[in-house]
Amino acid sequence: MTSKITFGSDKEAADALHKKYNQLKEEIGKVVIGQEDTVHFVLTAIFSQGHALLQGVPGLAKTLLINTVAQALDLDFSRIQFTPDLMPSDILGAETMDQDRKFKFVKGPIFSNIILADEINRTPPKTQSALLEAMQEYKVTIANQEFQLEKPFFVLATQNPIEQEGTYPLPEAQLDRFMFNIILDYPSYADEVNVVKTTTNDEKKVVERVMGAEEILYFQHLIRRVPIADNVVEYAVKLVHKTRPNSELADDYTNKFVDWGAGPRASQYLVIAAKCHAILSGKYSPDIEDIKAVAVSVLRHRVVRNFKAEAEGITIVDIIKKLL
Repeated sequence: MTSKITFGSDKEAADALHKKYNQLKEEIGKVVIGQEDTVHFVLTAIFSQGHALLQGVPGLAKTLLINTVAQALDLDFSRIQFTPDLMPSDILGAETMDQDRKFKFVKGPIFSNIILADEINRTPPKTQSALLEAMQEYKVTIANQEFQLEKPFFVLATQNPIEQEGTYPLPEAQLDRFMFNIILDYPSYADEVNVVKTTTNDEKKVVERVMGAEEILYFQHLIRRVPIADNVVEYAVKLVHKTRPNSELADDYTNKFVDWGAGPRASQYLVIAAKCHAILSGKYSPDIEDIKAVAVSVLRHRVVRNFKAEAEGITIVDIIKKLL
């Protein structure tokens, strides 16, 4: 689809995206108090054409956040509650027989622009994979028929980090499909006071539309066109190589505490996320600081620490920061 949106130059378009991003933060901030980093990474994933995995305890407004983002972006939104008995057809849809005894395909909730996959690790791998295939291919196949998903398409999957009984952890190969792993922490005291004040009165906040699907698709292509210096790309690739034990760039620290490092997709996501981070920050090209700004969220779910690291209380974040 050819975009009808045009700018005099990519510089003009970058300025427009930076301005729209600030408007988005303002509109989302009407409803979602605090959580600036989470909002930033969710929007970065959308403009980078990626997906995000969000970890946080219940009650931190994950559904409210993604619903508000969908309103500000004027996109369709679906929430899927993952449970042990959820079937792939509950996500993708299924063929049913109509009154004329003909089969027709009834679309499932996956056919939306923004999907909240709530507690994705509570459903078996067969159902998890149905969603993850759609994330990768942007289509679903039912009865040998392919159905394309409308773009933009963004999945925010959530996991509860506390209760792991009866869960099916995502394998590393599936985790690798998520651009970011975002940790959502408790709000600060001041933010929680504002949350309570806002949610216990009768005033309804109206979130205004900031942009639509066509603009998002245009800006996704713009991010790909952002120039980046060779030394920044090389820094990103070196960082990923340093996470791999016994590789040519691994140091003693990695060899001592890491079981498994990040794959090539991490290098790609570091670069594209740094490009987007730079534009959203008002710059026209990313530098090494932009790589560092997105590194933890890109690498956190791709590096596996060993037993020695666990025994010594060394976290994945500690390892990544040591390598930066």
